[in-house]
Amino acid sequence: MKVTAILLAAGQGTRMKSNLPKVLHLVAGKPMIWHALEAIKGSTTEKPVVVVGHGADEVKKYMSDSAQTVLQEPQLGTGHAVMQAESLLKGNTDLVVVCYADMPLLRGETLQKLVDLQRANKGPISILTVVADDPRGFGRILRNADGSVQAIVEEYVATPEQQLIKELNVGGYCFDANWLWDTLKRIPKNPKKGEYYLTDAIELAVQSGLSVQALVMDDVQETIGVNTRAHLAEVESAMRARINQQHMLSGVTMIDPASTYIEASVIIGKDTVIMPNTYIHGKTEIGEGNIIGPNSIIRDSKIGNRCKILSSVMEGALLDDDVDMGPFARLRKGAHLGNHVHMGNFGEVKDSYLADGVKMGHFSYIGNAQIGEDTNIGAGTITCNYDGEKKHPTEIGRDVFIGSDTMLVAPLKIGDGARTGAGSVVTKNIPEDTLVVGMPARAIKKLERKQK
Repeated sequence: MKVTAILLAAGQGTRMKSNLPKVLHLVAGKPMIWHALEAIKGSTTEKPVVVVGHGADEVKKYMSDSAQTVLQEPQLGTGHAVMQAESLLKGNTDLVVVCYADMPLLRGETLQKLVDLQRANKGPISILTVVADDPRGFGRILRNADGSVQAIVEEYVATPEQQLIKELNVGGYCFDANWLWDTLKRIPKNPKKGEYYLTDAIELAVQSGLSVQALVMDDVQETIGVNTRAHLAEVESAMRARINQQHMLSGVTMIDPASTYIEASVIIGKDTVIMPNTYIHGKTEIGEGNIIGPNSIIRDSKIGNRCKILSSVMEGALLDDDVDMGPFARLRKGAHLGNHVHMGNFGEVKDSYLADGVKMGHFSYIGNAQIGEDTNIGAGTITCNYDGEKKHPTEIGRDVFIGSDTMLVAPLKIGDGARTGAGSVVTKNIPEDTLVVGMPARAIKKLERKQK
């Protein structure tokens, strides 16, 4: 049986007061429509259709080829929106799932239950409902004496008695496809708003003596739709709590989940401890047994196992195993720290590789450099890699000792076992096992390395 989803994403979202299309606002680091597309993956078999309108070009550009799109113009209600997909789907699917792209908390498991309910339903429609004290502007579910669904009454036309009903229409539907396309043509235009409401399809089914089934949801939070920035904050908080809970159930320790911000795309291994006020963004992968934070920011980075990151920032960086860094260290794009590297406080690394066992002192900057194994970078060391027009590389060999406050003026190569005196300004290559001092640095003796 073919199952296709239609996501409604054409609304202008005027109450958001934003130039950005509503469905592209971020929740846990991903646009709302990303969450909607993820939710429908498990319950459908075909590529989804997204109905676009306001900001159509931006929405289509974001989705690329992950969905088919149809344009709703003008925007004449939810029934009219679904009609736009008929040319793509008629004769090509058996069931149609319809939901809103601005409900990022709706779970895939819930939609799967809805599809399963419709598969067993002899009638043409199954809907999602919830029982809640706060109606949030949702329509009310009217039921017959036998408990079957009779109709959905929109809030603005509900009588005072109907407004007291606590069972609400969530806005998730599963239709028999053939019945849907014929019925959409029979939905009357609403006389007050001049629009065609998809909810009127329920009444048309009942009038024909057909069964309408309802799946009552347990989690009210799943039903939160975003219409304002306040709703966006509410959804963000709920999503963050959901993500954190999933990580904790998978073996991650969080000292204070309420102050821990982890985006939806992050992967974390078991026995890692996340300290308070830590932000983990984007395509970040963290291994096992790490201690992250407090007060750390990690974005689009990969961290191995048993690392300690104290009050530091990582952006597009890579750590191997057993790295110790911080506090107040910063790894910029292209930084790669090998196994057992130590990086002190107020250090910065960009576009550089520090090989296994490197020790980098505090108040240092390493850029466009390759540092060999077991080298010591003294406090205050600077790779002077930029000449005002181009950046130049620095190559430092194994077992090198760079004295405090050394300036390494690139392009530069320093051989294995070399040493620089404190305060040296190195402008020329240094051979292996050579000690240089001064400004500009000059060689004063040949060294003998101890065999390891």
